[in-house]
This record gives sequence, structure tokens and C-alpha cells, in this order.
Amino acid sequence: MAFSRRLQRPKRMDPDELTGCLAGIGMNLAAAPRPDANLEDSILAASELGMVQGDLRVLGLLCLWLELHHSCLNADRLVKLVLAHDSERLRCFWAAVVAFLPKDRRLARLQKAYLGKRLDLLPVGTEFQVARRGEDSRFAGSCLRVPAGALRTRQADVLGRPELLRLHPGYRNRVRFGPNWRADLWTILERNPELSVSEAARAAYCSFATAWQVAQDFRLLEGQKGALGGTKKRRSLQRT
Repeated sequence: MAFSRRLQRPKRMDPDELTGCLAGIGMNLAAAPRPDANLEDSILAASELGMVQGDLRVLGLLCLWLELHHSCLNADRLVKLVLAHDSERLRCFWAAVVAFLPKDRRLARLQKAYLGKRLDLLPVGTEFQVARRGEDSRFAGSCLRVPAGALRTRQADVLGRPELLRLHPGYRNRVRFGPNWRADLWTILERNPELSVSEAARAAYCSFATAWQVAQDFRLLEGQKGALGGTKKRRSLQRT
């Protein structure tokens, strides 16, 4: 049966797996990084941890990560995942993200994720903290009220683009091909060239037709590499 590009909610990760995935996408956490971590799955899980479970450290890391790396997100998939999420607080956060990433018009659709009254980030004390320190300028005027200093911002907490390019093959391919299904499929096939088209499609959350075309291109280029390697070997033998 053909695999359609229907929305698939990522499986819920256990704490150790999530920490490894967040380290794998460049967040400075005490865990062995998983460089195969899916970008959208990881940042959605981070926003759940921050907005639903109240982990402000992770939420601060996520905000900094988004400022540095948002251009490499598959916006179509992220928007669909956020709009389908059942947490109002999580959807409010993502609607507020549009306020501090206004130049990324791909994410503008997140504004419709939350249309209710303004929410406070902190369960208690927001009024006092805002009166004392003011609001976090990144969220000013958005649907989420965040006191200044509530979310730590330290550049060393998140890898920059050159470092993340070296660590994460999927990120590197998104820079190479653009933040699209092709980049993810290429990464998956580089990791496991023996996968069937349907298996690659499921792993990349994309349609069978998209996976089939990319698989043909990938195998064509791999075949050319093999032929080129054989030619070089014959020339070397001829010289000797």
C-alpha cells in the first residue's frame, strides 16, 4: 500500500531519549548526543517539556535554538504538528514564536494556533516579575506574557551553525538541499541505503511518491560514485 503524507504525531520520548535528542540537535545538555534526532520531533517535545511540564531551562534553550536555527525547520510539518496538538499552552507558545521570528514568513501560519486571551508563562508571580523587570522583549505584544529574565539566554548553551553542521547530518543536508522532505530522505538513505522506499517514506514522514523519486536519484548518484571509483582504480593499475 502506498504511504501517504498524512500527519503523524511523533511518539512520546522517555526523558533520557529526549535529552539525547536535544543534545543531538545542538542544545548543551548532559547527555550523549543523538545526531539522528528529527528536528521537528525534538523541538515539539522540548516545547511540551517547557510549556506543559514547566521546565523553563529547556524552554530557554528552545528559544535560543529557534533564533539560531529556525531557517532549517520543515515549516509545513511543524505547523501541522502544532495546530493538531491538544495543549492550549503549547499552541500559545508557538503562536508567540511568530513575534520574535517575524522575518520567517513560513512560520506566520503558527499565529492561528492560539486565538485566546493572553497567557502568563509563570503559574504565579508574573505580575510582580513584569512590574519589577519588564517583559522579555522577544515576546512583547504576543499572546504569551514572559517576564524578562525568566528564560535564560546564553549563547554557549546552544551550538552555532558551523558546529551543528558537523554534528548533525540531517541539519547539514537541510542546508544543502533546503528544509524539505528531500533533505530528510537523503539523510535516511545515507544512513541506511538498503531501506525500501516505503520504509524510507515512513522514517521521513513523507509520501511514497516523494520517497520513490529521491531514492532513484540517490541510487543513481551512488552508482555513479561506484563507477567513478572503478575507473580510478583501473587507471591506477595501468600506471603501475
